[in-house]
Parts: sequence; structure tokens; C-alpha cells
Amino acid sequence: MRRHLIALATLSAATVALAGCGTTEPAAKDSGKSAKSITLTDATGAKVKLDGPAKKVVGTEWNVVESLVSLGVDPVGVADVKGYKAWDTAAPLKGAPKDIGTRGEPSMDTIASLSPDLIVATTDLPAAAVKQLRKIAPVLEVRSAKASDQIGQMKTNLDLIARATGTTAQATEVNKAFDATLAEGRKKLAASGHAGDSIAFADGYVASNQVSIRPYTSGSLIGAVNERLGLKNAWKLKGDAAYGLAATDVEGLSAVGHARFAYIGNESEGTDPFKKDLAKNAAWKSLPFVKKGDVHQLPDGIWMFGGPKSMQAYVDAVVTVLTK
Repeated sequence: MRRHLIALATLSAATVALAGCGTTEPAAKDSGKSAKSITLTDATGAKVKLDGPAKKVVGTEWNVVESLVSLGVDPVGVADVKGYKAWDTAAPLKGAPKDIGTRGEPSMDTIASLSPDLIVATTDLPAAAVKQLRKIAPVLEVRSAKASDQIGQMKTNLDLIARATGTTAQATEVNKAFDATLAEGRKKLAASGHAGDSIAFADGYVASNQVSIRPYTSGSLIGAVNERLGLKNAWKLKGDAAYGLAATDVEGLSAVGHARFAYIGNESEGTDPFKKDLAKNAAWKSLPFVKKGDVHQLPDGIWMFGGPKSMQAYVDAVVTVLTK
């Protein structure tokens, strides 16, 4: 898990807190361009002009790659293809997109070699990198995350990418499917007597032989989905303004009391701090949910910062373990 934790932590520090406003504006009549030309306003307020719906698209972050795939657009370039395949299985890649490097430092030469119509990035990408990308092709930036409205931001991002790729009908269907899964999950939890259950979702990593815990507060995407399911977030900590994530240690887990505990790891990381590193830890073993066996590892491949498809997979997984 270390790879994605460190990468996200680095990117979060650079997040630009800008409001997203995905609008489509008609091309000027005297532009001389095709009637299908598109002008969009991205999350930074920049105007992004396209001659028509983008077909050859590069994605510099996994959530935008998921959005593209969900919309039926197969990206020609993807950041950290191996990592995406391990962490985001809800929207599998088709074909063999070119690996453009890491999410934080994409290779400009590789992207240029693909001659893309459009590059989709997030506001986590450093401004210097975006400036370089704009020399290659139009860049559409979506807001990485928004703790005050994660689900709304997730849908806004999908809709903006859909406008750029001419797939607005597909976006409507993807969002409808997510809403339906959410409603069905809430119904199942209520029917099984689990409405209002308190849940603490977290992930963890090991550094210098110490286990650090990262709580997903009510401001996180997972936290927002849990609350829409009718669950209560056991974390009282305040998360960051973008991702709604906090930080604590094993002792800090005592604050969630008798809440149910869930997490997502990944075999690709080669470690599971909750199963391995804390197995003999006295503080961990004394926690009420550990004593009760109420610790739930959800399936690999559910990207906690993804789009509607990932969140559908999360809903199915968490409802299944809580209603057993």
C-alpha cells in the first residue's frame, strides 16, 4: 500500500483548492471551425478548446482514467498502468495503453509521442507539469477531490470529461447506475437491521517499523458514500480539505469504540499492516472491534479515490460484509 499512500500524500500537498465548473460553450459563429467544436471551462477556470469530441486521450491520474473507461473511451496513455490494474479493477483497461510514467511525474516525451487530442489531469498535478503538457495538447483539469461534497465533485468530473469526449449520454447512465446501487445498498442495510451502524474505514502503512493509520473521515469519498448508505462515521478527526483524510496511530483507534472496522489493502503491495504488523500488538488486540472479530478487509482492486464504478464496487463489498 506504500506506493499509493506516498504518491497521494505528495499530490495532496500540492492540491489547488479551486472550484470546478464544467460548462460547454458554443463555438463562435465566425471561428471558421467545425460546428462540432467544443469550448469547456475546466476546474481551474481555464478555457479548453477542442475541434471536436476528443478521441485520443491521455489520463494522468487513475480517477480520470476510470472516468474515461467508464464512458467507453479507451485512453491511449495512462499513468502507472500496472498500478491502475492492481488498484482500480472496476473499470478495466482495454487494449494496451502506453504507460506515461508516474501520476506525479508523467513523461512529456512519451505523451508527445502519442499525439493526443486531449490530456485529462487533476488539480493535484503541479502547475509546471501542466504548463509543459499544454505545449503538447489541450489539457482539461478536473478538481482532484472536495471534502465538502465528494460525490457531487465525482459526478461533476465525470460530466466534464464526458462533454470533452462526446459521451454525455454514457455519463448519465454511469451516474444513474451508481445512484441505483447506492439506493439498493441502503435498502439492504436497513432490511437487515444495520441502518445507523457505526463504521471506521481506514488504511495503513508501515514506516520505520511503525504502523501509521489514515482515517477516512466524513469528508472523504468513502465516508460520504457510507453516510449515503445510512451508516455513521466513527471518526471524529478532521480530515484535509481535499480528500477528507486524517492521520493517527494504533492507540488512536481506541477513539472509535465499538464501531465496525473496514479497510482495503492490496496484494501488490506485499504487506497488510492490519493482519501482519499489528498481529501481536497489544493496543491493537485490545480494541473492541478486534476482540469481536469485526475487522473486515474488503476486496482488492477497489480504488478509494475513484469514480462511480469504484464506488459501486465499494458499496457492494461493504454491504456484503456488514450484512453477513
